[in-house]
Amino acid sequence: MVRTYAIAYIATAIAFLVLDALWLTTMAERLYRPGIGHLMREGFSPGPALLFYLLYVGGMVFFAVVPGLEKQSWPHALGLGAALGLLAYATFGLTNQAVLRDWPWHVTAIDMAWGTFATGVASAIASAVVLRWLPGASH
Repeated sequence: MVRTYAIAYIATAIAFLVLDALWLTTMAERLYRPGIGHLMREGFSPGPALLFYLLYVGGMVFFAVVPGLEKQSWPHALGLGAALGLLAYATFGLTNQAVLRDWPWHVTAIDMAWGTFATGVASAIASAVVLRWLPGASH
């Protein structure tokens, strides 16, 4: 079981990091800089970013990937991952919307859509990889 969780964590981390890196490298200057550039650093702080990815990937494994493995269904992981992504990114965006001056609605909406998509797809990919490499992984 530990092997299954380790492979699930690694597969989830790779899938999510690839998707998020593509998103951030293509959208940071197009979406975030024009909308919230006055709040952004020139670079990024690696410590909080690393902690976010470690924790968020763990949440994806716990709340989406493992339940997908238990049902032997990557579509189940996709749905649970999408729900988790919506909730997590809505928490960030809507909280910012509520407490920060001049936080644009379109940034919140697009970020929520991205979180839903990326978390769902990465959870599905990770679940499919584990199911393929470790048949019967839920047992």
